[in-house]
Amino acid sequence: MTSLRLDPLRRLALALLLAVAPLASVLAAERPVVILLSWDGVRHDYPERAQTRALARMQREGARAERLIPVFPSSTFPNHVSLATGTYVDRHGIIGNRFTDRAGRRFDYSNDASWIEAEPLWVAAERQGVRAATFFWVGSETDWRGRGASYRITPFDESIGEAAKVDQILAWLDLPPEERPGLIMAWWHGCDHLGHEEGPDSPGIAAQLLAQDAELLRLLAGLDSRKAWDHTTVMVASDHGMTALEALADADAPLAASGIPARVASGGGDAQVYLGDASQSDAALAALARVEGIRAYRAETLPLSYRSHFPGRSGDLTLVAEPPRVFARPTFGQKALAALRRLRGGSRGAHGYDPEHPDMGAIFFALGRGVPAGAKLGAIRVIDVAPTAAALLGIGPPEQSEGRALFQTDSNSDAKP
Repeated sequence: MTSLRLDPLRRLALALLLAVAPLASVLAAERPVVILLSWDGVRHDYPERAQTRALARMQREGARAERLIPVFPSSTFPNHVSLATGTYVDRHGIIGNRFTDRAGRRFDYSNDASWIEAEPLWVAAERQGVRAATFFWVGSETDWRGRGASYRITPFDESIGEAAKVDQILAWLDLPPEERPGLIMAWWHGCDHLGHEEGPDSPGIAAQLLAQDAELLRLLAGLDSRKAWDHTTVMVASDHGMTALEALADADAPLAASGIPARVASGGGDAQVYLGDASQSDAALAALARVEGIRAYRAETLPLSYRSHFPGRSGDLTLVAEPPRVFARPTFGQKALAALRRLRGGSRGAHGYDPEHPDMGAIFFALGRGVPAGAKLGAIRVIDVAPTAAALLGIGPPEQSEGRALFQTDSNSDAKP
């Protein structure tokens, strides 16, 4: 029988290793976790319409913004990318839900990260050693410049509900500490579809919000049972609000009547005009000035706050409608449906308007590590969300981020303004 003999130096090294290993395991288990949920199309005032237990808890024990100001255009894809990059459309390049660039490439609700020109949050996290997980977040399905989230659910499937998303988030949290993601980002249905179909004043909004809230409540309960709040922060944001629409603004007809070849790409409350001959921009502006309730801008005359012109993708002119108008070519069928809806007392909803319009304001709630209880944040910006998540994770924000962190934490996880 033989025995293993170690010299004193090796015995000391082994003792140190055995002492440090449990500490390393504890530290890994307590690494910060940030869960960012997007609730599509939830206007800032919707939570007052229902007894939302989960959102009410987040407001009571955490923080709520008076409203979250979107970027222009106040539509889904531009704002999800701004939520993730911390910057504006003129830097990240996603100018709408649908557009065609000057090279003829078509962007149509695309989840291909190659379209994004600014670093997304999940890439910034992975670059700095924090595992990320995404569930249907815009642009997360493919790698961005050679790097992507460690865990990603693809392809996008609108039929998948929030129950499956909560199950997956909790499953990610139950992974061994060394495999667990520190950043989790998930898109939820919110109230967008119902707001479009029935308008923002529909009684169904409250019911839909309660259904979303029930799954959020289940997620919070899962964090309770796992005793995870000392290292976990949950943030719930939306991408834009919703306003009622009553009239159609036709930008095609006056251009055609003036003999100006042009293509109008509209996204609700905003539109891009691609002229066949750029030298006709003055004539186009004059023709469009006759359309009630819209404003037209060249790139150099856009309001500075819009930050939306991206060369090679944006049109020669940008149009903005005034609610309750929405850009569309009014066909006979559309007019008949609109008239019938008005007779029945119903309406539809739209977004894409000036971000400062009150109805475009979105929601923001936060709860957990680093969030002062009962904090009232006032009006904040979509571009502040990514740097806030990064600060809570203890990493730098995405490279092109221009927002500010709403919360800071020190090594003891105490909240700081």
